[in-house]
Amino acid sequence: MALSIYLSGEIHTDWREQIITGAKGMAISFSAPVTDHAASDDCGVAILGEEADKFWHDHKGAKINAIRTRKAIADADVVVVRFGDKYKQWNAAFDAGYAAALGKSLIVMHGADHQHALKEVDAAALAVVETPDQVIRILRYVMDGTLSSA
Repeated sequence: MALSIYLSGEIHTDWREQIITGAKGMAISFSAPVTDHAASDDCGVAILGEEADKFWHDHKGAKINAIRTRKAIADADVVVVRFGDKYKQWNAAFDAGYAAALGKSLIVMHGADHQHALKEVDAAALAVVETPDQVIRILRYVMDGTLSSA
């Protein structure tokens, strides 16, 4: 079995790299949004032209980023969505909802302090975890049926 996994959400820590490194040797391919924050924010105006109004600046970028995101989520077998501590990731919540609507297997990652705010997102997930290691352990179990120790 091979899996395609989309890693959505928070871009300020190395959680993606931890999962990718921990999944070495498994038949898993990974995709992700553009994690260069400036490029992601400014792609619309960089490609389509400047906007005086911040709303239209953001609107252009969000639509261009959605091309990549929609394709990657549609192609994924599993979507992992990480909610970080520092910022509210409304885009990550949208990605989780989109993945759930498409019937994708969803793993949500966040700390205990987000449990109440994300209760509806968590309810749509097949697993709710706090660490990249827990995601890796789930992937190993799904891929080969073995349990690894923490």
